[in-house]
Amino acid sequence: MGIIENPQRDGHLIYSAKTRRHEYGYRRRVWKKRGKILLILLVAALVIAAGVFGVLKIKDRVLAAKSAPEKEVIELEGFNDPDAPAAGEIIGEFPEEPEVPEKMEKLPFFEGYEVYKDGDTKAIYNEEIISNYAILIDLKTGHVVAERNGFSKMYPASMTKVLTLLVAVEHLDDLKATFTMTQDIADFVYKNDCSQVGYSVGETMTVEELLYGLIMPSGGDAALALAKCVAGNMEDFAVLMNEKVAELGLADVAHFTNPIGIFDEENYCTPAAMAMIMKAALENPVCRDVLGQHIYKTEPTEEHPEGITLSNLFLRRIEDKETGGEVLGAKTGYVNESGNCAVSYEITENDNRYICVTGASKGAWRCIYDHCDIYNGFAE
Repeated sequence: MGIIENPQRDGHLIYSAKTRRHEYGYRRRVWKKRGKILLILLVAALVIAAGVFGVLKIKDRVLAAKSAPEKEVIELEGFNDPDAPAAGEIIGEFPEEPEVPEKMEKLPFFEGYEVYKDGDTKAIYNEEIISNYAILIDLKTGHVVAERNGFSKMYPASMTKVLTLLVAVEHLDDLKATFTMTQDIADFVYKNDCSQVGYSVGETMTVEELLYGLIMPSGGDAALALAKCVAGNMEDFAVLMNEKVAELGLADVAHFTNPIGIFDEENYCTPAAMAMIMKAALENPVCRDVLGQHIYKTEPTEEHPEGITLSNLFLRRIEDKETGGEVLGAKTGYVNESGNCAVSYEITENDNRYICVTGASKGAWRCIYDHCDIYNGFAE
C-alpha cells in the first residue's frame, strides 16, 4: 500500500499504514521513557517517606523513654514477688570489716556494705534487653544501679555452680588432692542430660582441675565430684550450700537443693541474691581466678593423653564486644524453666566495678548482648 490518493478528507490528513506504524512506535518509546521516569520518582518518594517515618518513630521512642518513670519496673512473665523490698530496704549484709587473706588483692568491693535500691535506681525498660530478670549492682557501694524484677524469685540453673565453687573452695584444703571419676556420677549426668567436662569412668584428676571443669564447661560431673570430695554426697553438700547462703544473709531469698543447678522448685534465688553470691566468690582469690579464666587445659591422663581444653564461652564471646570496660568473670546457666541466664563481673574504663545478673533470656548470644546493653546503658 502506498500513499492513498485524495490526501485530505474533511480537513484531516490521511496517512499511509507505514506512516501510522512509525508514529505508533515513536509514541510507544516516549511513553515507555515517561513510565521509567515516573517509576523512579515513585521509588524515590517511597524511600523519602520511609526515612521520615523512621525518624519520627525513633523520635517517639526517645521521647517515650525520657518520659517513662524511672522507678517503674516492667511486670513480665515469671515470678514477680509482691514482697520484693521497697526503695532503700536492705536485702542482705556483709560484715563491716571482712577478713581478707594476706595475699589477696585489696579491691574496693571488699569493703563491707549493704545492698540497697533507692530513688536513683533505674528501671530497665529498654525493649532491646530481652531478659525477664536483670540487676546491676555497684560493687563499691552496694547500690542497685538498675533492675528489672531484680528482687523476684527465679531459677538460677547453672549459675548455681558459683555457690558450688565457693563452698567447695572453702572446705577443701588441698587443691592438688585427686579424685577418680565414678560410674554413679557418669550415670547421673547422663540420665539428667547435664553438661559435662567429659571425664571417663576411672579417670583421675586433681581437685583444682575439677574447679575449672565446674565453671568453664559447666560440668555436672565436676560438680558431683566436688560434692563427693567435700561432703560425701550431693544432699549433704546442699546442706553446706544453704549454710553459706544463711551466712551471707540470703536465707529468705535463696535456697539450693543440688550443686549442679538441675531444675527443682526449691532450687531458687533472686537476681540480687545471685549477685551477692557472685560477690562473695570474687572475694576468694581461687574462685576469682577460676571465674575469670578464658582457656584452661587439664593435665594429660591415660584416657586423655593431650589433656582436656576447657573454655569459658561467655568470656570469650563478650571479650570483643563493647561494654565500656572489661568483663573479668562470668558464669552462665540454662534449663527450660530458666531460659538463658548469666552473672558477670566488670571493671569499667573509669575503674568502677559492677556485677550484672540476668535471667530468662532467649538464647546464649542474646543473653550476652543483654549484659552488653546493661553495662553500656547504666554502668559508669
